[in-house]
Amino acid sequence: MKPHRLDARHLLCPMPVIRTQNFIKTLHSGDILEVTCTDPGALIDVPTWCRINGHKLLGTESTEDEIRLTIEVDGG
Repeated sequence: MKPHRLDARHLLCPMPVIRTQNFIKTLHSGDILEVTCTDPGALIDVPTWCRINGHKLLGTESTEDEIRLTIEVDGG
């Protein structure tokens, strides 16, 4: 299955989390979402939001310019 992608680059806190939340509402349990952002706060905010809402953070990748977070959606 091809992951869904969300471009949250150039958005500042709390927008990457809000966009992630809104996008996940359109997905199904088991779907994979890759969020690309540039706000370093997303490395804390998105994993915390996932934990609170029962989604699984599969991984993070950081480069000098971007952050990519991979999330498995839980519909529970």
